[in-house]
Amino acid sequence: MLALPIGLPWLGSHFRLDALAAFFIVVVNLGSTLSALYALGYGRHEHARHRVLPFFPAFLSGMNLVILADDAFTFLISWEFMSLASWALVMAHHRDADNRKAGYVYIVMASTGSLALLLAFGLLAGFAGDYSFAAMRLSAHSPFMAGLTLVLLLLGAGSKAGLVPLHVWLPLAHPAAPSHVSALMSGVMTKVAVYGFIRVVFDLLGMPTWWSGIVVLIIGSGSAVLGILQALMESDLKRLLAYSTIENIGMIFVSLGLALAFKANGMELAAALALTAALFHVLNHSFFKSLLFFGAGAVLTATGERNIDKLGGLIHRMPVTSVVFLVGCVAISALPPFNGFVSEWLAFQAMLQSPILPQWGLKILVPAVGGMLALSAALAAACFVKTFGVTFLGRPRTIVAEKAVEVDRFSLAAMCVLAALCLLAGILPGIVIDALAPVTLSLIGEQMPVQTDIPWLSIMPIAESRSTYNGLLVFLFTLFSASSTAYLIHRFASRALRRAPAWDCGFPEINPATQYTAGSFAQPVRRVFGTVVFRARERVDMPPPGDLRPARFAVEARDLIWEGLYQPIVGVVGFTAEKLNHLQFLTIRRYLSLVFLALVFLLLVLALWS
Repeated sequence: MLALPIGLPWLGSHFRLDALAAFFIVVVNLGSTLSALYALGYGRHEHARHRVLPFFPAFLSGMNLVILADDAFTFLISWEFMSLASWALVMAHHRDADNRKAGYVYIVMASTGSLALLLAFGLLAGFAGDYSFAAMRLSAHSPFMAGLTLVLLLLGAGSKAGLVPLHVWLPLAHPAAPSHVSALMSGVMTKVAVYGFIRVVFDLLGMPTWWSGIVVLIIGSGSAVLGILQALMESDLKRLLAYSTIENIGMIFVSLGLALAFKANGMELAAALALTAALFHVLNHSFFKSLLFFGAGAVLTATGERNIDKLGGLIHRMPVTSVVFLVGCVAISALPPFNGFVSEWLAFQAMLQSPILPQWGLKILVPAVGGMLALSAALAAACFVKTFGVTFLGRPRTIVAEKAVEVDRFSLAAMCVLAALCLLAGILPGIVIDALAPVTLSLIGEQMPVQTDIPWLSIMPIAESRSTYNGLLVFLFTLFSASSTAYLIHRFASRALRRAPAWDCGFPEINPATQYTAGSFAQPVRRVFGTVVFRARERVDMPPPGDLRPARFAVEARDLIWEGLYQPIVGVVGFTAEKLNHLQFLTIRRYLSLVFLALVFLLLVLALWS
């Protein structure tokens, strides 16, 4: 632990590196290093470099300071520093009206979250007023205060992480920021928020209550499903990835909710499994989401387009970007042998331990949450089949897609490293699990069995009789079977084939407009879920025979959370501000009268309080 004579006079600033902080430091700085490598090439096309370069290292410093902070004052100052630096990066292209809106929404949500964290730390400090984390660990907290702290923490850290309904800034801020900054905000900064939640709930708050697990499970599962449904409806590549982040954050919080429930009931081994799944997914998401945002930045650099309906055919013009983007799509879809499968598999293995929980609420809720996670995983696979297929396959839909060229070697190098990490973490998961053991041991008091001692690099979460997984064998089998199939087809079947033009369905003209679009791909899912979740409405204008007008199809979808929660707040704030606006035109006599009345009111409150 390191104490510096800065900060509050009676407190100073304390910094501490333990197992939890060390893991998140690795996540932050690995992502930051690759983002900096990517920026060496991407930055050449950035026309607002003077607005990005000063704040980029400040953003990285803020995230590191949050993780190393060992008292509430240093934590909150670092948190605000991180938020302000990232806000400045979001506002780099401030001349765009949409970017200004994104920056405004982001800074309001960040300020609200910081206020909630300030109140949470105030409750943890108690009447003693000792804001060091060491003192908070030793303090006793009543169930009511612990519950109130959990709610404030979900508001504070949850808004930064992107939990529903506090997610509204993500789909606005991520497209507004430069692509390497978007990768940092989505792949790394949201994990700093997860760190804050874990630090307080598992370290500072003491023994959790079983119902706290229910709250986190409900919020996490709802975020996972709503996030991926929103992503399926999107055609903007970066907004799609932003909504996908909400889904993955929801999965992380589901595992954290399971860990809370197991820990509250003294099931340390199951809690260690659930916490390991959450931390593993933190690492995995930082890999494949950064990779996907880098790929989106490469597409944006090559074409100037984020709308995937105006792309297509990029696999022939950007082959390396296409391959690594495909790796990211497979990994985020939780398909073996890549890393996304392992962490989600561990989460489901933890859910299978729920029948021995004593509370009926958890026994009923956990299987339901498992069903929602299975649904979100299937929808994620559909979402990224759509994303890769419409963007990279088929024929170019526009001139810019037809003339696209591969990006620079720095950008390709950063993406290739992340693609390799996605594969390595998937085929060698035991090494990662064992590296996470000190974290679970310090927070839960238990750890998963040592995985590197198991033969053939398999992993065994609980016992061999329950379940095992071997990513290396899956990878070798997939590689062998795919190579053998390709060889046999080309060696023995190609000569027997008769080549002819593809069936054109009666339309001999080859037109890119006949291809599937993002909207047409998502139409079945939209018709099943969209009418309830988004109040989606389809409008079809089909001219009668003989009418030469073109047919038109339009879809209207509403954001019910924004309309039901945030628009009323915006209206109340605007109405109040308009009514209070005349106060600035008062005379001095009236100002003094207001000050006198305010003083009398505060004295009355103090008298009644005492």
